[in-house]
Amino acid sequence: MAATISTHVLDTATGRPATGVAVDVMRNGETVATATTDADGRIGELAAGLEPGVVTIVFHPPSAFFRRIAFDVELSDGHHHIPLLVSPFGCASYRGS
Repeated sequence: MAATISTHVLDTATGRPATGVAVDVMRNGETVATATTDADGRIGELAAGLEPGVVTIVFHPPSAFFRRIAFDVELSDGHHHIPLLVSPFGCASYRGS
């Protein structure tokens, strides 16, 4: 079985989805997937068919302070939803469902 990734980005300063945010998936320093959030701040299929293991999810958010936010995550078989909450003063992520 393989791993899949979806995401969404919420701008917590405005309480709205963040549209047009570029998101990359990298493994061993190479980009394996890239997409941009839609009008709802979502990317339904950011990556599919990935082997389990560590990948880096890189968000390029609409923030004057945060230019690049990267998380190293350990993927297992199955689906992984990795959202980002961002404001001019902070950011957070969690393992969604």
